[in-house]
Amino acid sequence: MNPVIELLNAHRSIRRFTDRKIAPELLRELIQAGQSAATSSHVQAYSVIHVKNPANRETLAELAGGQDYIATCSDFLVFCADMKRPAEAAERAGANATRGMTEQLLVASVDTALMAQNVVVAAESEGLGICYIGGIRNNPQAVSDLLRLPEHVYPVFGLCLGYPDQTSEVKPRLPVEAILKEDYYRDDQAQVDAFDASMREYYQARSNTQKDTTWSQNLTPLFEHKVRPHMRDFLVSRGFEMK
Repeated sequence: MNPVIELLNAHRSIRRFTDRKIAPELLRELIQAGQSAATSSHVQAYSVIHVKNPANRETLAELAGGQDYIATCSDFLVFCADMKRPAEAAERAGANATRGMTEQLLVASVDTALMAQNVVVAAESEGLGICYIGGIRNNPQAVSDLLRLPEHVYPVFGLCLGYPDQTSEVKPRLPVEAILKEDYYRDDQAQVDAFDASMREYYQARSNTQKDTTWSQNLTPLFEHKVRPHMRDFLVSRGFEMK
């Protein structure tokens, strides 16, 4: 394997960070690396809020469900899907812009995720640790108010960045055979069953927070309950009308 593939395969979420701060120049380089990600039609439908105010970071930690590492990491970023900038640019160029399309929401969300993942890979190549924070969507309106996000912009997730103060094992992934299907979609229950067994072993053997469970069992809360049902109405309120 080449070093890039090795780096990707070594990814772990980090939730404890040292007091060492990331140099502003390095943070800027990480964002520039993020901007080099693929973007649909060169729209670049994202904005990144660098939350520096300690009180705001404490508030975001609360809003995200009590995730204290938002406040303790070196830098916290909120990645936002942003259709405001490209729509306004098109209008200034003479377009009669249509807003609120479902496709625009998808484009902006995908662009944001691709950009963030580039930032993550660049950060890990510099020895930094990261943790995505989907809990930003627990209270998206309060987050939007705090960050003063305008219409046609919504917070997709947060990202903790810092120098790791913990070691942890790499969490296993589904076997390639379950993900990579030739020509047509095929059932993958056998691979999932085998993966459940390997995940039980992983959870029981890892160095902290051992538990006796499987991948499938961990999925049950996501499907037994409606997760973040407020998101549809929130996105409509942001101007994404799902047309």
